[in-house]
Amino acid sequence: MDTLSRRRWLQLGLGLIVMMTISSPQYVWTLFAKPFQELTNASLAAVQVTFTLVIVLQTFFSPVQGYLIDRFSPKLMIALGAALSGLGWVAASYAQSLVGLYATYGLLCGLGTGIVYVGIVGLMVRWFPDRRGFAAGLVAAGYGMGAMITTFPIADMMETAGFRTTLFDFGLILGGVGILAALGLRAPRADEIPAFEAARVTTAAADTAPGAMLRTPLFWMMFVMMTMMSTGGLMVTANFAAFARAFGVADALVLGFAALPFALTFDRVTNGLTRPFFGWISDHIGRELTMTLAFAGEALAICLLLYYRQNAYAFALLSGVVFFAWGEIFSLFPSLLTDTFGAKYATTNYGFLYMAQGVGSLLGGPIAALIHDAAGSWVPVFSIAIGFDLLTAGLALLVLRPMRRDWVGARRTPPIIPRAAAA
Repeated sequence: MDTLSRRRWLQLGLGLIVMMTISSPQYVWTLFAKPFQELTNASLAAVQVTFTLVIVLQTFFSPVQGYLIDRFSPKLMIALGAALSGLGWVAASYAQSLVGLYATYGLLCGLGTGIVYVGIVGLMVRWFPDRRGFAAGLVAAGYGMGAMITTFPIADMMETAGFRTTLFDFGLILGGVGILAALGLRAPRADEIPAFEAARVTTAAADTAPGAMLRTPLFWMMFVMMTMMSTGGLMVTANFAAFARAFGVADALVLGFAALPFALTFDRVTNGLTRPFFGWISDHIGRELTMTLAFAGEALAICLLLYYRQNAYAFALLSGVVFFAWGEIFSLFPSLLTDTFGAKYATTNYGFLYMAQGVGSLLGGPIAALIHDAAGSWVPVFSIAIGFDLLTAGLALLVLRPMRRDWVGARRTPPIIPRAAAA
């Protein structure tokens, strides 16, 4: 392995570490909801506003966060994001009211995780133009699976030391590790970007600034597609426990474990593994074809899950397949966007596309609940998710692919010849 290869794989490793340190505020929040509800004597809905703030600030402020990262040092901005995320937990350990909880856990963690997420993904798609899907997928997997390392230690410490001490100590640990890893990050220089000929993945040589990108129908097609996939996926994931209880399988045993926690653990694993896996596949067969296969696969998995919904084993295992076919949107869309609009403004551009995840998070849970209340059944919710999957799969191959081919063809320079071949 040459010096350049070692350098960029080191960057990928550091980026993965930082992503893992900022995953707990979102994925471990459920452990703190009840203690804060008891502390504030507030309703669960009022306490859950904290979680909504984290998601909204993480996604809807991502264009601004991406601009700041592109404008200033990625290293310092990502370190700041890791610090804010850790500080959010430390400050929340002193919160006495809902307002205090919102201003600490909600505000600081939301802003911090947003800076880190778009910053790391933006850096990796620049360091790995030849493995863009895999690199983006791997760091996204770090965010999806990072909390698996902390969940049990946090739960154990809450039992012995209380939630305030747990927040304070883990805030310092996660924030400190994130800052140290972030200080080793940097953007690649022009001579550090590996030359390659992209035979399978259509890429544009010309860079498109955010303002120009936002005026293209191509970007908005990507935005609509990611919104549909986010909404459909979150309609299922946000109400998964309710599905299991309604179908009568939540407490059934699967391999000696209750079906619901078994499925949730299995889903966390598959939702993480899918990101580098489908990213790697897309590097070899193309983004749009990979999208079509994955999205259609999710539609089939949800159909089977609905059909076998009263079989605990099938429900638990098929739920993992559903998550496996959904989580890849976090590797495919940023890779596709950078392939299309170039690497120079990759972080800011992805910040705008990442807002689609925020739209999906706001629509998915509430819309699913409203549909269930109106229909008295979860079947229509599954049907809509299946429809979104199939529609997006068709759009990827039949609409997005030719649109992108025309766009890139008008802006493409002759392919770069690998250095080895040139020599």
